[in-house]
Amino acid sequence: MAQITSPLPSDKQKIAGDALQGALIDLLDLSLVGKQAHWNLIGRNFRSLHLQLDEIVALARTGADSAAERAVALGVNPDGRAATVARDTQVRQFDTGYIEDGKVVAAFTDILGEMIARMRERIAATEEPDPVTQDLLIQITEGLEKQHWMIQAQR
Repeated sequence: MAQITSPLPSDKQKIAGDALQGALIDLLDLSLVGKQAHWNLIGRNFRSLHLQLDEIVALARTGADSAAERAVALGVNPDGRAATVARDTQVRQFDTGYIEDGKVVAAFTDILGEMIARMRERIAATEEPDPVTQDLLIQITEGLEKQHWMIQAQR
């Protein structure tokens, strides 16, 4: 069976692959948590927050795809299976049922802030081993930081 190889040495490939896998898990679960909040949202700011959650989900899904494809380009197999996401996620979860808009704003401010901190750690870790992966992580983080600002402004 043919395999995808990378010009990166194996030690650098591992660092980049680990950073991309962590980002993939974060982004996949962010898209799921975003949809859970989107479907169960109630409150005075329903419409605008409902639409913003869709923006966050779209950003997360696009970022997850980019991270997974970068991993494959480096010869690393991404693992986005539901069981892997459930086992490895660090993203805070909502309880079932309706969620008031103020609680969604507070929770997503925290969720995005925590995720941005992890993404910045990945950015730092990939600076020397793989600047291309670092650049991708910077781009994804830029979008997350924009959404963090926009949701935090609703407090």
